Amino acid sequence: MALDTSPEQPAPVRQVANAISGWIDRLGAVWVEGQIAQLSRRPGLQTVFLTLRDSVADISVPVTCSRTLLDSMNPPLVEGASVLVHAKPSYYANRGTLSLHAREIRMVGLGELLAQIERRRQLLAAEGLFDPALKRTLPFLPGKVGLVTAPRSAAERDVLDLARRRWPAVGFAVAHATMQGPRAAGEVMEALARLDRDETVDVVVIARGGGSVEDLLPFSDEGLLRAVAKARTPVVSAIGHEQDNPLLDLVADVRAATPTDAAKLVVPDVAAEAHAVASARERLRSLVLGAVAREQAGLDALRSRPALADPRTLVDRRTEELATFRERARRTLRHALDRASDDIGHQRARARALSPLATLERGYAVLQDADGHVVTSVAGLAGGDAVSVRVVDGRVHADVTSTTTAAAAAAPSEEPAP
Repeated sequence: MALDTSPEQPAPVRQVANAISGWIDRLGAVWVEGQIAQLSRRPGLQTVFLTLRDSVADISVPVTCSRTLLDSMNPPLVEGASVLVHAKPSYYANRGTLSLHAREIRMVGLGELLAQIERRRQLLAAEGLFDPALKRTLPFLPGKVGLVTAPRSAAERDVLDLARRRWPAVGFAVAHATMQGPRAAGEVMEALARLDRDETVDVVVIARGGGSVEDLLPFSDEGLLRAVAKARTPVVSAIGHEQDNPLLDLVADVRAATPTDAAKLVVPDVAAEAHAVASARERLRSLVLGAVAREQAGLDALRSRPALADPRTLVDRRTEELATFRERARRTLRHALDRASDDIGHQRARARALSPLATLERGYAVLQDADGHVVTSVAGLAGGDAVSVRVVDGRVHADVTSTTTAAAAAAPSEEPAP
């Protein structure tokens, strides 16, 4: 219903705003198709702010939705995704802005396709098909490389040319297959199985140039992914460009950003390897020369020592020490002998002083009876007994004529003086 206004009776801003809000409220919930141009999650808020842009015209409208609704989407909603939004339009009169409050969000077109791929990724990841522990190491120098690609494609030319420039002796077994469309997954599986049966093939590269998500869809096929997981030979995925991420990249043993990068991964660069060998040889030579120089310096240091420079110096020093020790021993022995001689002299003098012979030398004599007993008293002798007198230089044999006691000898004589 139109407002009745005129220059004389204009409508205030609040009336116009409230009228617009009423008209929009009567619109009710609508389904809107568009592309997510901006997505903003603000910390602490349960409301997420989106910008929905028309896919043709340069028109956009803000959208709000609950965080719970956005978190429940599988795969997660990202900027650039095409969606269908079931939303209630609202007009905020205070700010004069229109927004949509989303009640439901669905992926459409490419978004739905990406959602299917994401669900498949989650299913196979839960089975452990992408487990890093299952990845095999590529051989350092394969004798033959298997290549699955489209015939006469740029990917085939890039891989073959670069690999042969890097290592001219490398061999290739090329299995052509359709790399786009509904038959691509089956033909790639057949080519992979054929190369995997060839025991001379050491690694298989599946290569394709860039393209849209729809073009690369066969390389997210579940049958192809399971075939790669069961392959005996290590597989390199070289699909599209750096930004392309088909599920084949997750199940393959090695992901190459581009077919050219795959050629760099499967064969080494002969020039770089030759340089590395030369560098290693030079480092080894330096280490050996350094070790020899250190040992030579140590040997020179040993040989420069006086004992080795002139071995006689050590002998002469020991000879001098031996002479010194011998002279010291002689002095010690002479001193000990002198002390012993003095001791013997003292002991001899003492023995001589105590010997009866010394007493005899002073004029004393020892009287012995006929039996050799020393006579110490006149009481043991009688006139006519044979005795011997021991003097210093011999014996005197005599007979006793008379004996006189010491007392009798000391008594004064009774004879008158003449």
